Amino acid sequence: MLYRTAVYMLGIFVNFFGVALIIKAALGAGFWTALFVGLSDRFGFTVGIWYGIFQLAFIFLNGWLMKQKPEFRALLPLVLESLVLDFWLEVVFKNMSLTSAPFLIQLLTVIAGVSFTALGVAIYILPQLPRAPVDQLFLVIANKFNISLLVSQTAIAVTTSTSALLIGGPVGLGTIMGTIGAGPLIQYFYTKGYPIYYLYHPQYQSRYEPLA
Repeated sequence: MLYRTAVYMLGIFVNFFGVALIIKAALGAGFWTALFVGLSDRFGFTVGIWYGIFQLAFIFLNGWLMKQKPEFRALLPLVLESLVLDFWLEVVFKNMSLTSAPFLIQLLTVIAGVSFTALGVAIYILPQLPRAPVDQLFLVIANKFNISLLVSQTAIAVTTSTSALLIGGPVGLGTIMGTIGAGPLIQYFYTKGYPIYYLYHPQYQSRYEPLA
């Protein structure tokens, strides 16, 4: 359990390191993050707090859509991810801004951010521990309305990005790159990381199969 927890935490830290890089690149954040940044700028509170508020709401929304009791196990990643996001944004990168940096530097930062975000998600899902409510939302909507995950994710991305744009969130090139590039990168890193992860946990090899 200690090994799984350490990998889980590593994934969360790597993921939100990437999220912070995308925000600081000033070319537009991921669609969810753009919404939270916009809310933070307009109404106060930190980005991490807004992240936590929405995640908490999604626990009840997911339960209502699936006609099940809210999955309160998801409170663990909710709290952890909110704290880690604020750690990167409010502590480590508090005084960092690339708004006036050359475009190439901003672009490379976004590419690095998207890559680290995808790598973090791939690491974070390997231990099979509770996932954040927002990570379950795509699956819940796809199952509820009998649509594909691609359609579900696209619909949520468009709706969230539009809302972020309307309230002045940082929607831009980074948002587009994150939306297009995250899925393939997560699949790539997960496929490569799966055998490495279970190399150190051989007793689990027969219990889980990698994503197709």
